[in-house]
Amino acid sequence: MATGVDAKLLKSTKFPPEFSKKVDMQKVNIQVMKKWIANQVTTILGNEDDVVIELIFNLIEGSRHPDIKSLQIQLTGFLDKDTAAFCKELWKLLLSAQDSPQGVPKELLEAKKQELLQEKVNWTIPYIFF
Repeated sequence: MATGVDAKLLKSTKFPPEFSKKVDMQKVNIQVMKKWIANQVTTILGNEDDVVIELIFNLIEGSRHPDIKSLQIQLTGFLDKDTAAFCKELWKLLLSAQDSPQGVPKELLEAKKQELLQEKVNWTIPYIFF
């Protein structure tokens, strides 16, 4: 529920085109997204802020089709200049997740695959020389 100030901000803020697409949270693996959200917020703020993290969880889980524009307006006081970039990345991942059979964004699956490959490479390199 938006206040008068929030309503004005919603009208005056220019949002990315992705924000016009809906996300069905029933198709998203919420646990994977929660981990990503917690990591991103911690990186942005420089420390783990459970209040902000829980606020985001509540905003995306509160509705089957969350309103990313409203979420961005509500987070601006916490994430300041990083809010727009965070929300855009979050929304892209949620859109990707709802199209994935596992409900996991393909970008996160690719990143995990690369991380595992790198670990395997790092693990085998020292033994090549012996």
